[in-house]
Amino acid sequence: MIVRTYEEDEITVHRVPLMLMGGLVAISLAMTASVTLGFFERTSDPVVNRAEEGTQATATRQLHFFDEADGSVRVEDAASGAEVARFGVGHGGFVRSTVRSLVHQRRIRGIGAEVPFELVEWDNGNLTLRDETTGSTLELDYFGKDNRRVFAEMLEGVK
Repeated sequence: MIVRTYEEDEITVHRVPLMLMGGLVAISLAMTASVTLGFFERTSDPVVNRAEEGTQATATRQLHFFDEADGSVRVEDAASGAEVARFGVGHGGFVRSTVRSLVHQRRIRGIGAEVPFELVEWDNGNLTLRDETTGSTLELDYFGKDNRRVFAEMLEGVK
């Protein structure tokens, strides 16, 4: 049996990285406090901004989203029952994750899938997916052009 003896290693931490980390924490706390105390304006709320600017909806569509047995997601117009879009396995990841986040909020509150989601295009060009039952809204423009385009295509034929 081999027995090795180890010397006690001295663990040293350099001061510069510690000072930089401390500075980063201090700056973060100072910025948070300055917003909380009113020195800087809070991030704007799109709903409030639209109300202040008088932005109007140019197109809306009520949509139901269904997970199919084959793993695809089917999007259906709530008024007519017509299929608006279908995303096979491995496609439509943004649609899946977006709708799942809204459905999760419904499940927490014990709300079923009877009420459709509303897809709204505003006269300033922005797109919003909202759930009237929970009050949740997702501003789709924040997620990039490609992801926005997927939902914008669901409004074709409504305008």
